[in-house]
Amino acid sequence: MNSRSGDGGALVAGGGRNLDQLKQEVQRRADRGMPPLGGIAPEDARAALSHITSLDREQWATSFGAVADTHWQHAESLAGKDRSAAAKDYWRAWRLFHFARWPTENTPAKRRARQRAHESFRQYAALTDPPIEILHIPFEGKQLAAYLRLPASVRPAPVVFGIAGLDSRKEDVAAHSDDYLKHGLGLFAIDLPGTGESPHAAAEIHSDRIFSAALDYLAQRPDVDAGRILVQGRSWSGYWAAKLAVTERARLRGAVVHGGPIHHYFQPQWLKTSLDTGEYLYDYLEAKCAMHGASGLDDLLAKARAFSLLDLGLLDRPSAPMLLVNGARDSQIPIPDLYLLLEHGDPKEAWVNPQGGHMGRSTQWPSPAIAEKVLLPWIARRLG
Repeated sequence: MNSRSGDGGALVAGGGRNLDQLKQEVQRRADRGMPPLGGIAPEDARAALSHITSLDREQWATSFGAVADTHWQHAESLAGKDRSAAAKDYWRAWRLFHFARWPTENTPAKRRARQRAHESFRQYAALTDPPIEILHIPFEGKQLAAYLRLPASVRPAPVVFGIAGLDSRKEDVAAHSDDYLKHGLGLFAIDLPGTGESPHAAAEIHSDRIFSAALDYLAQRPDVDAGRILVQGRSWSGYWAAKLAVTERARLRGAVVHGGPIHHYFQPQWLKTSLDTGEYLYDYLEAKCAMHGASGLDDLLAKARAFSLLDLGLLDRPSAPMLLVNGARDSQIPIPDLYLLLEHGDPKEAWVNPQGGHMGRSTQWPSPAIAEKVLLPWIARRLG
């Protein structure tokens, strides 16, 4: 199947799941708050799945979008009456529209869901306290769309520079800012190049200049402590966090490389093998191709090779302090990439879950536990 085409088309399910198996897996993840269904109420997933009768992408997007719309309409009815309740409904609408467009917007219904997801999240953002600020930063004749949320009582505030992943978006990052605020930390959220509202429609080797421009912007804000900024990469964006730790070493207090690709990931054998992982629900090839602007597997393999940080000669250069996190059983990003970072350059800290899958997740170590016990303590120490 052409990864860039798509008006409809069958979802390519990870692990070779048929329709019933995929629906069961989606419901299981919603029940347990697992990616990419985290934050979606089990009853909302059940309602959407009850109307799905095929692997057609349009049907999946339309069904989840219809459930999202019920929450949107309820939120609209509460506008001006109950801010807290309206915010919760906008948030539920955003999560469902976001999954409707997941993992990449390759059909008309998915593109409509993307727009509705933006609208829902921005309505939610306006109702938060302290507010989530919507940013439009000039960049090379275009704009960087981003979010910023700062703790109410800390000025200038230290900031975590959060980059979304391959199939997540900056809204995912900004929506979970409460834990950072509890530590007195602000959170900046931006899309991965080649995804979301990034000004680069396809990732380029030098797309890190987007993040450098964002750092320039933050340095000009009196409410941000430019001397206390740390970059956090999640999954694919861990690549950019590792690169920025070198290229922007002077401006960063540290970098969290949470399940990011470094070198081995970009080799053809790994990329081809990883497409069959059951950790990823569906359309893994489509998501990767969309980010790279690739027309199919062969084009993806050719474009990806150039991104290796080892081949680019960056790994032995001085870097900001790094925390490396992943699971030894990750089927999406090879664990040897984490060990490669440890073997090169300045000393680094690492946490590896021997039973963990992508990003270190396991039954004993779900995402919230990793954030609370591994990531946030290290981030808070680095930012003072």
